[in-house]
Parts: sequence; C-alpha cells; structure tokens
Amino acid sequence: MSSSVKCVPGRTLSRALFCALLCSSAFVWSGQGAQAFEIFGIKLWGSDKEDKQIVNPLRYSVTFKMADGDDDLQEKLENVSALKNDEDDPVSGSLGLMTKARGDREQLVAALYGEARYDGVVDISIAGQSLDELPPDAEFKGPQPVPVVVSVDPGRKFTLGNIRLKGDAAGLASADFGLIAGGDASSGAILKAEALIVRTLKDDGRPLAKVTDREIVADHATTTLDVTLTVVAGPVAGYGDTTVEGTEAVDRDFTEYMTGLKRGRQYSPKEIEDARDRLLGLEVFNSVTVKPAEELDAEGNIPIDVKVSERKPRYFGIGGTVSNTDGLGLEGYWGHRNLFGKAENLRLEGSISGIGSNEISKLNYNAGIMFQKPGVLGPNSKFFTGVRTVYEHPDAYDRFSINGSAGVSYELDKRQTVSAELALDYSKITDSFGKHDYLIASVPLKYVFDNRDSKLNPTTGFRFLASAEPSYDINGGAAFLKLKGEGSTYLALDDNARFVLAGRAAMGSIVGASLQDVPADRRFYAGGGGSVRGYAYQGIGPKVTDKNSSFYGEPIGGLSYFETSAELRIGITDTIGIVPFVDAGTVSTKQFPDFSHVKVGAGVGLRYITPFGPLRIDAAVPLNPDPGDPSYGIYAGIGQAF
Repeated sequence: MSSSVKCVPGRTLSRALFCALLCSSAFVWSGQGAQAFEIFGIKLWGSDKEDKQIVNPLRYSVTFKMADGDDDLQEKLENVSALKNDEDDPVSGSLGLMTKARGDREQLVAALYGEARYDGVVDISIAGQSLDELPPDAEFKGPQPVPVVVSVDPGRKFTLGNIRLKGDAAGLASADFGLIAGGDASSGAILKAEALIVRTLKDDGRPLAKVTDREIVADHATTTLDVTLTVVAGPVAGYGDTTVEGTEAVDRDFTEYMTGLKRGRQYSPKEIEDARDRLLGLEVFNSVTVKPAEELDAEGNIPIDVKVSERKPRYFGIGGTVSNTDGLGLEGYWGHRNLFGKAENLRLEGSISGIGSNEISKLNYNAGIMFQKPGVLGPNSKFFTGVRTVYEHPDAYDRFSINGSAGVSYELDKRQTVSAELALDYSKITDSFGKHDYLIASVPLKYVFDNRDSKLNPTTGFRFLASAEPSYDINGGAAFLKLKGEGSTYLALDDNARFVLAGRAAMGSIVGASLQDVPADRRFYAGGGGSVRGYAYQGIGPKVTDKNSSFYGEPIGGLSYFETSAELRIGITDTIGIVPFVDAGTVSTKQFPDFSHVKVGAGVGLRYITPFGPLRIDAAVPLNPDPGDPSYGIYAGIGQAF
C-alpha cells in the first residue's frame, strides 16, 4: 500500500509521521495516558510503576504553554504527553530526556492531527534550548529538575474538501462513511471511514479487501483536507481450513467445531466475530483470537487461524446479601468448567438466608447441582440439567421441595436466546390454605432479547424476557399456565455515561386455576431488594385476614402482578456512584393486575464499581405503607438492582 501527503501552499507536513498516522489506529488519542514504550532500555513515553533501576537518573519538570489558551485542548495534549505523565519518574541521563522529548513531540503532533489541526506547531525546549538546536551529545549538568517547556501553537481546525473513492470503492458514496465536504477532517475520522469502507466490502464476502493507496492534500490557504482513497476488494471467498492453537485440556476438534465456520460457506466478518464471542462464552478460555489468513488457499477459500489460552478448570466463590428486613444471606459455589474436555460445566452451590431475622429453625436453605454441555444441537446450543432442594420459610409459607429439570437453550443470534425444559418438582407446603403435597410437572419456555452494552453495568440497550410455563399437579389434578414478561432499558444521558437513566417494568399472570390450587411458591409476590424497595420481602399484596390463622397478616400471593422501577445512575468518579430511585408494584388475586392498590417506594443507593460488577447499598422508604410495613429498608448486594 502506498500513501502520499501534500500541503499546498505552506509548511510541508512530515510525510513519515502523517503516513504512520493514517496507517495505524494506535496513534489516535483516546483520552487516556500514552502507553508505555521503550527502546534500548530508554522509556520513550508512558508510565510503568515497576521501573527498573535507572542508570544515571535525571529528573525534570514540565511546563505546558498553549498559544490560544484552549484549556480543553491543553488537557487532551497533556493526557497524551509522556513527558507530563511521567514527570515524577527520572529518565536515564540527558540522552534519555532528549529521546523522550522527541517521541513526545511526535505524539503531540499526532494528537493535533486527531483534532483536525494540520498546521499546528509543537516546540519543546530543554534547559532553555530548543530541541532542534541541541547537539546529539548535549549534557544537562545544571540543578535538577531540568526545566522542560512544551509550547504548542494548535493552529486552525481543518475541514474536509474534495473526497474521491477509487478502485473497487468507486461505486460507494463517501458520505455513507462520514466523509463529507465541510465535515470532520480529523485523522480519526479518516481512519474510521477507511475501516468502514473495508468492512462494507468484507461484508460482501471479500476477506482480502484493503486500502491500497491514499493521497492526503492539506490546503493551508482554505484550511481544507482533500482525501483520495484507492481500495481493492479482492475475490469473494468461502471459509477454508480452521486451525486451532493453544488448546491443552480442551479438545481441539471441539474448539474448531464451536467456531461454527463451515468449510466452503461464504466468508463473513460478523461470523468471525460471533465465533470469537462463542468461544469466549464457553468460559474455558482466557483469550481468543479468530483471524483470517493473509491469502487464499489453492481452492480459493480463506483459511482461519484460531489461537486460544485456557483458564484454570476449577473455580469457587462466596457471596452475600444483607437487609434490615430480610436479614443476612450467605452463599457459596464450586465448579469445574471443563469436566470431560469439551467445556462441560459442573457447578455445586448452596446458600443460607434469613440469618438474624428468623429463628434458627426458620432459616432458609438452598442447595443444587447443575450440569451444562455446549454444542449438543450445533455450536449455538447448550444442554443443561440439574437437581435442587429448597427448605425455606418466607412470611407467606413454609416449603420443602426437590426439583429436577433438563432442557436446551439455543442462541438465535447474539441478542436472542430461546430455551425449553422439562421439570418435575415435589414439594410440601404449609400456608394459609393448609398443608399440601404437590408433584408438579411443567414445561418452562423462555425467550430473551438482550442488546445491552454490558450485563454487569449497562449504560445503553434493552433487555426483554418472556416466559410461559404450563404446569400440571399430578397429585391434585390442577392445571395452570404461568405467563411473565419483563423489560429493562438503559439510556446514557451524556457522552461519558456519567448519567444513565434506567427503567424496568414486569408483569405476570397465572391462568387456568384458582389461587388455592396454585402452590404458594408459584404465586406472584412483590416487595424487597429485587422488587419494590422500602417494603419487606413479599410484603406487597393481599394478606391473610383470618385472625385465627397462624399466618394472620402475612401475604398470600396472587395470580397476577405488576412492577416498575426508575433509576438515575450518577457516576461521581470512575468507581463511585449514587443512584436515586423510585419503585412501584402491586399484586392481585385476580388474573389481571389491580392497579388500585399500587405500593410505591423511593430512596437512594451507593455504588462501588468493581471488575466483577457494582457493589450495591440501597436505602428506601415506603411512600404509602400499610399498617405493619417497615418504616424503611436497607439492602446490600452485588450487581445493579436490574
């Protein structure tokens, strides 16, 4: 690939620098400090707190001077300046300081190009002498720190002038890729357009598409940038052989199979991305790269190279929740993520809750064993089965149960998943209607749409879940259908996602049986940390009115419910946030929610962002409590409320 750079009329830009600028996305300023880079043992830019012993350490101080007083631009330049970022770290002698300064000047010029300022000037002086006037063997023997002055004349902001697409891109409209006369002329915008043009051609099945020539002309008289790009698409090709490197405990043929890239099928960059995500989703690899080869094979197909590194197969963890209304909860788990060599996942888990709020005999216990095997019906499928036992004592009922289930999930695409399973549940339940033994056979069906940008702490996107569970009580003969829908949406109100508006709504209904014929644990309830905060767990809805019942005043559950929540997630720092919120919900004994008895809670939460999700503490009060409702609720846990 060739590149040419011209400036007419006026000062000539550095050809090597500008070509490097356009040929590599690494130069683009990202708002973060420069990455560390060393050559011959001398750190040119970046920061590494684990410095080796510096030979002949020399300390310096940096002063930034901006010709036009643009504070925002100065802050951006200081963020990419290795001299500024590493000011507290000594360099290796005078040569080390001059080398660092020269590298810094190129980084700063690149940052100006990233702001579409192509006639900007960066001058760096050390101990009062301009960098260009210093001899190669200059020595700074005066007092330390040595003064370094970075003077920047940012120049004018350029806009795009004439844009031409040549070669196999000649039929494309440059405006579709952000290249518009009078528009953004920053180097980042040009790089982005190039990537989009190449991606468009690759989406047509052409894996070798690339930019082969570019000509950039900066006209200083008109402050415009003319851009000419020549693109070669290459032939349409199918997938060739897929080779896998890096597997040890994980079966190599299985890894190849899970890419889903069938030999001969037309190449698609989206399928390459999906293959990588699918392999990472197996949770047996630390890293995965899926890369097409540089040339076609003898049959005209594109070989695919897969490189992986494996994770440790065994894992374990502990967690907990705490609430002034629900008490303390503890849980633990152990798992093996590659049981038989094909990413089979075995997980054992158990929990205990209600500590501090219940008598010892009323504590809640939960234990289960789950097994998952991916790829049973193609790479996008997963088989799962498990057995779980529960012994719990919420206010509404006492329950002991053993449940077994088996099913299959299938990813329709990266955003949509469907699943179906068969389940059998034996339970002994005591509630306000008496003691009952149930043997429930059911077929849970589920659909999930999820395009959130993050599952741990989303800032944009939407998630929707719809489920239907036809059930039959073999002991009692009752049949019923449980329906549920839930959606949550997230909207960042600013570019940095410091303010995120989050909303959730959920609704459910049970049809086909009376309230008494539906087991208490399968009815709907509302209230608590994951529902309407400010109220007790299951505390919203109809209550037992019989004063002779041992469950007097306790919830009985309902055949329908509705909940909604709204939060404003405010990032105070990169790790600390506050979240004012409002929750509302209702439960009804009818098959459709009764909105005449909606309960509302409001409060504020504190978030501490960690790599494994936000740590959450919420405090809420009920706004329209009933007699017996708590005056406030405090909840703590891991993850956002929704």
